[in-house]
Amino acid sequence: MSRIGKMPIAIPTGVTVDIAENNKVTVKGPKGTLERVMVPEMEIKLDGSELTVSRPNDLKRMKSLHGLTRTLLNNMVTGVTNGYEKVLEINGVGYRAQKQGKKLVLSLGYSHPVEMEDPEGIETVLDGQNKITVKGIDKEKVGQYAAEIRDKRRPEPYKGKGIKYADETIRRKVGKTGKK
Repeated sequence: MSRIGKMPIAIPTGVTVDIAENNKVTVKGPKGTLERVMVPEMEIKLDGSELTVSRPNDLKRMKSLHGLTRTLLNNMVTGVTNGYEKVLEINGVGYRAQKQGKKLVLSLGYSHPVEMEDPEGIETVLDGQNKITVKGIDKEKVGQYAAEIRDKRRPEPYKGKGIKYADETIRRKVGKTGKK
């Protein structure tokens, strides 16, 4: 039995879960509403304030989808109650970020500033000029947008310049050594 899949999901007060046909799950909470169509083979049951997922048989595909479905549902419930956030740091001389309305303008040592529009449901907050916090209720979208920002200038291993996650450690390399 899937250890993750068989765990029930506790639904906090103020959160409503709707399960429509074809396993279309709608989760409403204080921070917003999330909607997702789950795999139709999985059986999602709502018992009072608990959500349980069960699988029809023990085929390899069903086993792998069991834990995935439960985790996706849990992420939706967590998203509408607490939300998700990723913190990015910009390191480097002259590297900085600015906000212009819903646009994030990054100066990353290129000949032009890099402009990025915040996607729907995602908000970027600046803390100083070199700390970007990406916030939202959808874990997937928050992670994707944070990865897109990081891709504009990845951290390099020699000086550590670039955009990195706050909890990321960069493996540093030793530069060239001259002849003796």
